[in-house]
Amino acid sequence: MEGAQRIVGVAVDFSPCSRHALKWAVDNLIREGDHLFLVTVRPDAFYEDGELQLWQVTGTPLIPLSEVSDPATMKKYDVSPDPETLDILNTVANQKNITVVMKIYWGDPREKICEAIDKVPLSCLVIGNRGLGTIKRAILGSVSNYVVNNGSCPVTVVKHPAP
Repeated sequence: MEGAQRIVGVAVDFSPCSRHALKWAVDNLIREGDHLFLVTVRPDAFYEDGELQLWQVTGTPLIPLSEVSDPATMKKYDVSPDPETLDILNTVANQKNITVVMKIYWGDPREKICEAIDKVPLSCLVIGNRGLGTIKRAILGSVSNYVVNNGSCPVTVVKHPAP
């Protein structure tokens, strides 16, 4: 990924909210030659053996778009990309001549997204906002709010429109 003008990160969990944030990034931010870095965080999992145990702390190696689009590969990581998100990714990769990679982390999404910002390092990050009410946000915490306040790069929060 050396020599890239920009590495644009998008936090994805394959929900409608993250798909909306990805679409916003593609329509408003991504330009030809960029690298699109998808950050996915899974809940903590404890594996007794296998390669996932090796990546529990550091996250997976970079996964190219061709493997993100492969159901068998994604099943190994317990990740299920939806067809609409895959369509967005494949279309932008072809139309804007960009490189798309994903890295999967395990643990607290707030901490792991901030870790990705620093370690990649990302030029900027786009993250969705589920639009939790004040009470739910106070109880559950807001990943996007945490990343905005603790991330070391510009962070854009894309609010998911109400149905």
